[in-house]
Amino acid sequence: MRSRRLYLFVVLLLMVVFAVQCAPQATPTPAPKAEEPPLFYAAFATPIEEPWDGVIHAALQEAADNGQIRYEWTDDIGYAGDMERILREVAETKKPTAIFGDAFGNEEAVRRVARDYPDIAFVFGSGLGPADPNLSVFDNWIHEPAYLCGLIAGAMTKSNVIGVVGGYPVPEVNRIVNAFIYGVKETNPDAKVLVTFINSWFDPPAAKEAALAQIDAGADVLFAERFGVIEAAVENNLWAFGNMSDQYELGPNNVLTGPVWDMRPTVQYVIKQVKAGTYTAQDLKDFSMMAKGGARLAPFHGMDKHIPKDILDLVKKREDEIKKGLFRVPIDENQPAPEN
Repeated sequence: MRSRRLYLFVVLLLMVVFAVQCAPQATPTPAPKAEEPPLFYAAFATPIEEPWDGVIHAALQEAADNGQIRYEWTDDIGYAGDMERILREVAETKKPTAIFGDAFGNEEAVRRVARDYPDIAFVFGSGLGPADPNLSVFDNWIHEPAYLCGLIAGAMTKSNVIGVVGGYPVPEVNRIVNAFIYGVKETNPDAKVLVTFINSWFDPPAAKEAALAQIDAGADVLFAERFGVIEAAVENNLWAFGNMSDQYELGPNNVLTGPVWDMRPTVQYVIKQVKAGTYTAQDLKDFSMMAKGGARLAPFHGMDKHIPKDILDLVKKREDEIKKGLFRVPIDENQPAPEN
């Protein structure tokens, strides 16, 4: 009897083992593939060393470093007709989700290409308006911190002559220069502001030469709206203000501060839109202003020790009022006179 039970147990055990071996094996579910970040491309007319395009490039590069986008770019395209060709090549071969860049001097070319590729988000610096369905525009609305710099400059001059060197006398530059002059006149009504335009977006030697001519005319404080002016200030040991980005390193003993343009709020807004599938053509102006973090004063890096306390207090007061909407810096886009 015992042997019979043992026999039945062994038979049952063999049946169980056989059933397990013959049962279909479950196929492991593959892990979901990580979604590849969208490709953002940038097409710049000037070298990215030029601060205007450099600010855009820095914001896009940071987003790429954070894994939000993939980023590729071309710079120094110029104004001789290459912009349209390059944009079409990029649209056809790269098929990016978005293309950023500067349309100044290439407005018609950018708008033609944007119209022909409605599925790509075109986001370009422009003095004109957006175009449905896919061309958004932005600009460097840094007249507010430029005004704050003017408050400081008016207090720092000893000769009562201040120099400003700009690129072209276009509305985008004029409003920065006029806001700076407005600030100068608020703290020093007797100051004279000299303004020179070099008719170039990036010509450091010409900008330096213009600044040296202003120094010869008595200027002891310089606003470097264009690249190259700070070099003249350093060589003559004068106070200077940078522009677009923090340019303290160009003159650690001379650069007090400067209006800074921050494209990160604009870039982040566009990233959210394209990822949500809600991108539309619009004017992104507000994202480049102080209230949304798109503009600010560059850090003082300790140079505020040279600025009178009452002026620093005034700058802080106006800065807070601007951010709260309690003080509005005039937007004057008329060409400033050579002497103001």
